[in-house]
Amino acid sequence: MRRRVAVVAFAQTHHTGEDGGLLETELLAPVITEIKDTTGLRRFGFTCSGSCDYLAGAPFSFVSALDAVGAWPPISESHVEMDAAWALYEAWVRLQHGDTDTALVYGFGKSSQGNLRAMFTQQLDPYHLAPLGIDQVSLAALQARAYLERSGAKEDDLRAVAARSRASGRDNPFALHLPEPQDTGYDVAPLRPHDVAPITDGAAAIVLAAGDRARDLCERPAWITGIDHRSEAHAPGVRDLTRSAAARLAGERAGASGIEVAELHAQFSHEELILREALGLGDAVAVNPSGGPLSANPVMAAGLIRIGEAASRVHDGTAGRALGHAASGPCLQQNLVCVLSGEDHG
Repeated sequence: MRRRVAVVAFAQTHHTGEDGGLLETELLAPVITEIKDTTGLRRFGFTCSGSCDYLAGAPFSFVSALDAVGAWPPISESHVEMDAAWALYEAWVRLQHGDTDTALVYGFGKSSQGNLRAMFTQQLDPYHLAPLGIDQVSLAALQARAYLERSGAKEDDLRAVAARSRASGRDNPFALHLPEPQDTGYDVAPLRPHDVAPITDGAAAIVLAAGDRARDLCERPAWITGIDHRSEAHAPGVRDLTRSAAARLAGERAGASGIEVAELHAQFSHEELILREALGLGDAVAVNPSGGPLSANPVMAAGLIRIGEAASRVHDGTAGRALGHAASGPCLQQNLVCVLSGEDHG
């Protein structure tokens, strides 16, 4: 029998296109301070973070970020070299052990100080794909073209996703305030610059709590009623890029039904359309009301932010049942789905 766990607090930076020279610790510290002030907690039973050493250009860069958290007296701590949504999954599993009631999860990334297209090439098969130097946007464009041909969707449908996301982002004080999509040339056909998530620096943190502790810390906890993650085959050439079987399976295992609000980690406009189909999200579902990654995409925190934004809708009563989604790898290779509810079904 699963232990009941909820998101009780969420904080994020006011994201920027560049960090102004801040160190990762300086970027993260205000977020950790805010979330400690929100919960009144100064220490947590477990701490887990998500980041990427390639972004920082230094090995074990997550260790220096612990200065923002406070690691003395010694804490129980872990780290994933992944989007922090997967750190949240690890923290959720840790709370199932029953010997602690609270967990701090955070993620951070400074995308502006490196070349994301070159960096993500390192995720590819080192023998066949990586030597070709194909970048993430080019792979996404292959997926977008295949999806358009299979589904009958048009480039105007991609533009509509980008326009809606940017409009929502302008109402979000934490997102980049981007203009309406312009009729410019292609970045990589059929994707135009507005179809690609912007370079963003930022950080985010979430506090999880179990059982009665969650009720003590939050007036309306966002209970995790289901959480699951699945992965497709590593090689893009051996799977159907026009569909996301991993997202579909994760959604089914997490119980993604009756969703009112969905925050999807779609870093390219066509990905939202693929994910909507995979997760069975109809027109009545509000998708990415925060603006989503197309309005702010701090790498290694953007997936965690999707869960946090979904939880915020439950906290404020906007939604009774919400979904947070995170993705990683080329062409939606890995997908995590977290279903949140304002009702404790335990």
